[in-house]
Amino acid sequence: MVASAQSHEMVAIAAAAADAKGGEDLVALDVSEPLPLVDVFLLVTGRSERNVAAIADEIEDRLLEAGHKRVRREGRAEARWVLLDFGDLVVHVFHEEERTYYGLERLWKDCPVVPIELPEHTAAE
Repeated sequence: MVASAQSHEMVAIAAAAADAKGGEDLVALDVSEPLPLVDVFLLVTGRSERNVAAIADEIEDRLLEAGHKRVRREGRAEARWVLLDFGDLVVHVFHEEERTYYGLERLWKDCPVVPIELPEHTAAE
């Protein structure tokens, strides 16, 4: 299987939202082959608990505005690793330390990377 066009659209929305709140090191992995119920994992890093929470909230808000239904959210209270499950897309927003410790990229290294195009930033931003 290959991630659907809708999943790619969801990744674009989530990535733009994460970028808008200072999310770093965005990586999208097509996990549709090993995980039949999920198409894509989006991994994002935040610099602090407050930043992780802001990134997760913005992603959730933008995906909901676009008409996508959230299935589950976990970790928002601690804001060290927030998981947002939107069915075809699962977003993992990590604090830097958790991202390094859990190393999801290593676990899913055989999965293809989904390209992410972020808006250009100007010097004034």
